Amino acid sequence: MIWKLCFVLSLLTLLAALGLACSIALGRYRRGRVLTPLNVLFGGLFLAAFVCLIPLSAAQLEQESWRGLKTVAFALHNTFQIFTIDADKGVILESAACESEGLANAYSVYLSIAYVVGPLLTFGFLMSFFKNLTAYTRYLLHWFNDVYIFSELNERSISLGADIKKNHRRALIVYTDVFDDSEEAYELREAARELRAVCFKKDIQVIGFGRHSAKRQMVLFVMGRDETENIRQSLRLIEQYKNRERTRLFVFTTRTDGELLLTKADKGRIKLRRVNEVRQLVNNLLYERGAELFKNALPQEDGSKKITAVLLGLGAHGTEMLKALAWYCQMDGYHVEINAFDIDPKAADRFTAAAPELMSDNYNGVSIPNEAEYTIYIHPGCDITTRSCANEIMQIKDVTYAFVSLGSDEKNISAAAELRMLFERMKRKPVIQAVVHSSEEKRAMTGITNYRGQPYDIELIGDTDASYSEDVILNSRLEAEALARHLKWSDSEDEFWQYEYNYNSSVASALHMKARTACGIPGADKEEDELTPEETQIISALEHRRWNAYMRSEGYIYSGSPDKRTRNDLAKMHHDLVDYKALSEEEKLKDKRVGSA
Repeated sequence: MIWKLCFVLSLLTLLAALGLACSIALGRYRRGRVLTPLNVLFGGLFLAAFVCLIPLSAAQLEQESWRGLKTVAFALHNTFQIFTIDADKGVILESAACESEGLANAYSVYLSIAYVVGPLLTFGFLMSFFKNLTAYTRYLLHWFNDVYIFSELNERSISLGADIKKNHRRALIVYTDVFDDSEEAYELREAARELRAVCFKKDIQVIGFGRHSAKRQMVLFVMGRDETENIRQSLRLIEQYKNRERTRLFVFTTRTDGELLLTKADKGRIKLRRVNEVRQLVNNLLYERGAELFKNALPQEDGSKKITAVLLGLGAHGTEMLKALAWYCQMDGYHVEINAFDIDPKAADRFTAAAPELMSDNYNGVSIPNEAEYTIYIHPGCDITTRSCANEIMQIKDVTYAFVSLGSDEKNISAAAELRMLFERMKRKPVIQAVVHSSEEKRAMTGITNYRGQPYDIELIGDTDASYSEDVILNSRLEAEALARHLKWSDSEDEFWQYEYNYNSSVASALHMKARTACGIPGADKEEDELTPEETQIISALEHRRWNAYMRSEGYIYSGSPDKRTRNDLAKMHHDLVDYKALSEEEKLKDKRVGSA
């Protein structure tokens, strides 16, 4: 009876291990822990073999004292032999035959499989162990080198790691949560090998990276595909390394809960930055190319110039660009009209809910002296592949800029080509920019023409190589200028890094500062104490117009009289969302200070 019972229990144990191993292997984000598929199979088969061999041990030790303890020890001994190709299968089968011929046959098949698979799993387990041991050894040998550690091996982390290695030859690049389970993973491993990177199979949070010279810089990048995992890992890394000097942590997440949790966490000595990849792409684009919006603006009868923008897609990138254009294009002598198209029939309601006062009839499309001026039209339920949508676009006269972000590289390129065709029919040649993440596709599409040699003139932006570089992520010129903006009204640099409100507001100010310098706004290139009274007035009023549009794009609304100072950031309400002349003298001074070079 005991042979049958142990056989069934052993079989159930093995099936459970197989099921768990498959679940872990198919689970996209559960890898890198102790419970890897190999470890689960190894442990499951070991336990199954042990249970299976208990009857043999019990039969052979039937007349012995301390039979129970010796049975367990003898079963363990036989199990170890199976995994080292050293067991005597004949003795086991002979003992099983004492029960019945059918049971002996079942045991024969079962143990034959164990004899083949056991040593293979042992070899795989040992190889995995020595790989991690080798990785640890290489890491420790770079004790006196700066180290850059990534939470996942993917295209983005490879691009950033390659750029860092190019600029810092002695730096050590480390990738964690690395597996060889697909062709893509193999190609990434080969790329990591070319960087002479150290690769760990374990998760970033379970490896003791604290064993490194305190005099050297340690930079952690949490940039996996699962944002929930990124947030969780970051909070644990903060707890692990918050007392270490020369430690920076970059967390890649666009989620609001990530912002709130990371702001609340006690970061100690860690210098933390949350990287919102969507906002970063738009900000970098405006920093590098934003001045072209004003350069391409068309003259109007009243002597001003007009920027007319078309945005296809109000997903993350399109929404961010729509908000940014509303405040970035606030410039003396310019007007901006933005037309946003999205297939979602509730796109307008969705955007208005996020920025109610920006879309309010009190400001949108209304000209108020000393106030932000813009016109935003949202066209919901519009599919670029339909004739009705094309007709709507062709009704917009004198388009000077188009931005395409429909969710995939293929859709964006196709829609951009469609736009170029429509604009050609309208005899217009606006700048067309399309979000394309693939660097290979960008290189292939650069300078592309039709069969007659006519260029499409489509600019592909946001590719991995351009977006994930040291200059963009670690040493951003825009970020340095934003910090300088912040320090004009605050003495605390920590507040710039700790609170995203301060960080984002200062970045927006720096972006607009560069634009107004390019547009030749009087006094834009001067320090505060060099401004004439007239220049001070111009700079301050323009800065407040920009700030009004920026705050409304962030979802803020007017809270009451500016004299009562009824600001409530939790409710996104601010008392200074008024025209410039209604401000107190103290607030006008802030606009002057932040608005100057």
